[in-house]
Amino acid sequence: MRAKSQEERDFYEIEAADGNWSVRTLQRQYGSSLYERLLLSTDKDKVKEIAEKGQIIEKPQDVVKDPLVLEFLGLQEKAEYSENELETRIIDHLQEFLMEMGKGFTFVDRQKRFTFDEDSYKVDLVLYNRLLRCFVLLDLKIGKLKHQDLGQMQMYVNYYDRYEKTDEENPTIGILLCSDKNDSMVELTLPKDANIYASKYELYLPDKKVLQKKLKQWLEEEGADID
Repeated sequence: MRAKSQEERDFYEIEAADGNWSVRTLQRQYGSSLYERLLLSTDKDKVKEIAEKGQIIEKPQDVVKDPLVLEFLGLQEKAEYSENELETRIIDHLQEFLMEMGKGFTFVDRQKRFTFDEDSYKVDLVLYNRLLRCFVLLDLKIGKLKHQDLGQMQMYVNYYDRYEKTDEENPTIGILLCSDKNDSMVELTLPKDANIYASKYELYLPDKKVLQKKLKQWLEEEGADID
């Protein structure tokens, strides 16, 4: 492998073995900088654990990647596309999408419709994570994320928690996949205990060197250590 550090090499060896990856899948995950993206999406206390044990799924934050890389959808050369087309492409490449989402995901439904007080709503994609034992709702946004979008997702999550999940299952997770977002706006809009997350998606493979530089800077700022 071309991995420069022993920690990165160990990570891909563990993930490849656990996920029974093919050579092609391993090459894709390395090319999409999975290692760097997971580290940048976690807190400093889990950095060493990820480097030594691979991706650990214990709480909702562990299934959120920022960014999500969707180059396999083949949309990067299109000047314009709709949310419906984005959703259709995801369904057409469902296996790759679930793998990009991470461990333990299964597909449940698309455009899931529910009605109360004579008003109807639709959730773009409904997944289930068997490791966390909870529903994961996805809403797709091709523009910049707005605070109204977060409020709508909160309603979806509340509905699933009250009417869909069983007593044995854990609270529903909501993830908004958007092409652009303001992290400060997201933080101010959502309460600290909200089970809702915003994640950017990219339609091209990221520049690995740029992510490595960003990761190094983040590790130094956070005082994290993976040696």
